[in-house]
Formats: sequence, C-alpha cells, structure tokens
Amino acid sequence: MKTDIQIAQEAQPLNILEIAKAENIDPKYIEQYGNDKAKISYNLLKEDPDRKNGKLILVTAINPTPAGEGKTTTSVGLADGLHKLGKKVAAALREPSLGPVFGVKGGAAGGGYAQVIPMEDINLHFTGDFHAIGAANNLLAAMLDNHIYQGNALNIDPKRITWRRCVDMNDRQLRNVVDGMGRRVDGVTRQDGFDITVASEIMAVFCLATDLTDLKERLSRIIVGYNYDNQPVTAGDLKAAGAMAALLKDALKPNLVQTLEHTPAFIHGGPFANIAHGCNSVLATKMALHLNDYVVTEAGFGADLGAEKFLDIKCRMTGLVPDAVVVVATVRALKHHGGAAKAELGNENLQALEAGLPNLLQHVGNMCDVYKLPCVVAINRFPTDTEAEIRLVKDKCRELGVNVVLSDVWAKGGEGGEDLAKEVIRLCEEPDKRHFTFAYDVNDSIEEKINAICTRIYHADGADFTAEAKKQIRILTELGFDKMPICMAKTQYSFSDNPNLLGAPKGFRVTIRNVKVSAGAGFLVALTGDIMTMPGLPKVPAAEKIDVDADGVITGLF
Repeated sequence: MKTDIQIAQEAQPLNILEIAKAENIDPKYIEQYGNDKAKISYNLLKEDPDRKNGKLILVTAINPTPAGEGKTTTSVGLADGLHKLGKKVAAALREPSLGPVFGVKGGAAGGGYAQVIPMEDINLHFTGDFHAIGAANNLLAAMLDNHIYQGNALNIDPKRITWRRCVDMNDRQLRNVVDGMGRRVDGVTRQDGFDITVASEIMAVFCLATDLTDLKERLSRIIVGYNYDNQPVTAGDLKAAGAMAALLKDALKPNLVQTLEHTPAFIHGGPFANIAHGCNSVLATKMALHLNDYVVTEAGFGADLGAEKFLDIKCRMTGLVPDAVVVVATVRALKHHGGAAKAELGNENLQALEAGLPNLLQHVGNMCDVYKLPCVVAINRFPTDTEAEIRLVKDKCRELGVNVVLSDVWAKGGEGGEDLAKEVIRLCEEPDKRHFTFAYDVNDSIEEKINAICTRIYHADGADFTAEAKKQIRILTELGFDKMPICMAKTQYSFSDNPNLLGAPKGFRVTIRNVKVSAGAGFLVALTGDIMTMPGLPKVPAAEKIDVDADGVITGLF
C-alpha cells in the first residue's frame, strides 16, 4: 500500500497559474512561489464587491481518538467530490504546524487520494507564514524587554508581563525559562517562557484580520502586561505595531495550492483549536467564497472545540454562516469511545459501538439544536466496518433527523466523496426553516458565557472557577473586556476537561483555572484542566522517521 507522501509525490500538479486562471484571478493579484503555489493579494476582495458569496460548508468531527477520524481528508475529498459533480468549488484549510508534524501526527495535508499538494512544502516551511508570525511575536517581546531595560517609561511591572516568546516546535524545555541573566547590559533578569507559534495571539490576530489596516489595529490592542497602577500596557504603547505589521504584510496574503484532482485550495493560518480558535484565516475563507459557488472549510479537533469557536467567534466577528455542517466519524473511533481497546477496533463490536455513539450524537445534536444548522454525518469507511455496524450508526442518526453518508475519499478521492457531495448540495439548496443562533449572548457576563458553553455544548452540570480565575474575571470586567466572546482552552479528547472521560459523559463540572484577555484577537481565553500552550514531543517523535535523500526527496512525513 502506498503511503500518503508516495501518492503525493507521484501526482502531476498543474501549474499554479492554471489553477488561478480557473478561479478567474487576475494575474496582477498573483505572486508565485515556484510552479505549484502562490500568494493571492487580499486586494482581490475589493474587486466586484457586490458579487454574491458561495455556499459555506463547515467540516467538523467527533472528539479525536488514536483510531483517527480523517477530518482534513474528508474536507479535501468532499471538495473534489463537488468538483467532479461540476460545481465551482474550493477548499479553505489551515496550514500545518511544524510541532505536530515532527511530534505525533506527522503530515497534515489530507491523506490517501484526498490530499492537497505540494504535500511536503505545505507540511514544512510552505510560504514562510509561520516564520513571519513567530518573528512578529518575538519582535514585540524584544521591544518589551528593551523598553524595561532602557528606563521603563511605561512603568511596566516585570512580574506582571503576560507576553511570551514563541517557536513553532514542540519543546517542553522552553515552557518556563529565566532570561536576561548575565551582565547588566544583557537585560533585566525575569521569569519567562515560550508558546508554540500556533498558540500565540499573533496567530489568532493574523487569522481574524480582514485587511492590513485591521491587522495593525488588532496588533496595537495586544496586551503585553500591566504597569504598577494595574493598567494594561499594549503593543501600541510600545510603538511596535507598525514594525510587526511590516513583518506580516506578505504573510497576510492567502496561499493558493491544489488538490490531487486540481481543485483549488486556499491554505492560510493555523491556530490550534484546543488553545486558540482553530480556524483558517478570515481572508482565505472570504476569498474562496468570493470566487466560488461552494467552499469547504474545516475547524480543528472535535465540534466541541473547533466548530464551537468557528461559530461563536469567527462567525460572530465576520457575519459568515455555514450553509451545511459535516460531522466526520469512523466506526473504529466510535468503538474506542465505547471502551473498545485499540487492538480490537477491527472486530465487529455492536455493544462498544452503541456505547460510543452518544459522542457522535451529542455533537450532531449541538449543531442541529443549539446552532440550528443543517447537518450530515460522514462515516470514513474502513474495510473492517460491518454492515450491522453501519446500520446501527444510520439508525441512531436518523432518530435525530440527520442522514449518514459513507465516505471513501482516502481510497478513491473525489469519486469516493460524490455521495457526500450530493447530500451537502441537497442541504445547501433545499429551503430550511432552521435559523442560525449562537450558543450564548456575547453581552452576558464572563461567567454566564462560560457556563453556557459548558452546559449547552459540553453538557456539563456547570463551571467552577478557581479563586485566581474569579480575580481575573473581576479585573477584566473592570477594564471593560467582559463583552468579548469566549475561547475555551480545553482537552480535545473529551467533552469534559478530563481527557479520560470518553463518549458523552454526564454528571461532571468544568474547572476554569485561568482567564486572560487576547485583546488583539478580540476574545477571552478560559483555560481548563492542565491544557498547555507549549506541547512536548512524544517518546518516539515522528521526526525520527522523516528523512531526505541525496536527490532532495523527502520520506516519512506520513
């Protein structure tokens, strides 16, 4: 059986100018990066502003398991399926982070015959966007520490600095550091730390900005710490926003690539969904919608994280509303949620499947009942799935009024996604009486908004706030930050804040241990459990299997 990277390397991509031509993109907006990728100027969005946007399809999933779900693969295969049916369609996806590529996941550009290419470039440096984001983040950190060293005119309290440096790598050694050691001219000694680049506020700002002016305004609002009078100090106060925007001006242009079947794909930005808001850039989504009749986008991890943030943060800020939602699952993963051991997932086990199905049904119910959006379940079929298992999934979903479609895009590409594409078209084009709503009112108190997410989306009994979280909420409310949406930082493996509670647990509460403001991004981050903003590498990192030969051919990415 061929690996993902072998399939990708055997592909015959069209010149990216041909993809751009099919998208009707004027050459004046195109900046090529070789023959197979390009950046597209955001000024394109000013062209024909009255053009009606295409239909937006959000792909999300059950809580991830070691068995795999295939959300990106489904997104790519669905776009190819729509393309095969003659629809003008593009995918709008996130860029992979180097941390997971070299850590646990390996490559993240789809799989099998449902991939975006060039797979190696997309998984590694691509067009340098993440490097630019890291540089902008660390420029702000350098200017902050330099300001303190040079006399501290802003009266910044070094013990209340909240801005951290970042690097796009899983490196637990950098979570907590002491820097500025040495001679007096080497800086002010203080406790510091690093986040992974995709968890940085710059990444969130980058993905939510609507143009360069909005980017600069958001960068200016970033809070780096507090002064001795307990007032926030911003990047604007440090006069850093202009230089940061200069580093990001080219990165802000969405990237255009293609699938194995030459469907256009806009891949841009990549915030983590368990820490940040988990969606690709607003600019890439809007550009794809501006140019196409259908756009397939995805949100990170399960629907309790990525989809909730897509809907409650991204849609709230932009006015975007999905025309249909696809919830991805596998029979194997559902059996894992039902207690089956990983080694036994290939065996028919209706009891474990029925025990795990509530995880899928709760996600589907949230999409239909909380957000009131049309929904379809896509089952990535494995050869070991039995007819009885598939029938059980279909019967349970039918009770919610939702259809189940089998997807075979990994093996067949767009052909294997045609049935799913037809159901998506039906959902998008048929009149529907449901009307999109948010999970909470943004004008409610911070505690009320967090409780609404915990009870309505996670189905918890409520949220408990530590003394420190209560103090932070009081300060943030006094500073006027209480009317922002909430970005929950929570484990991706469970509806709860305990990664070991699989399925659809009941009778639990969510502990909020920290609440902080991301003023540039425009949301509050509520941290739960032991969630960290700098992952570590596993005992056997994926990096050990990645290599490159004398001809420059990369192996082991997946």
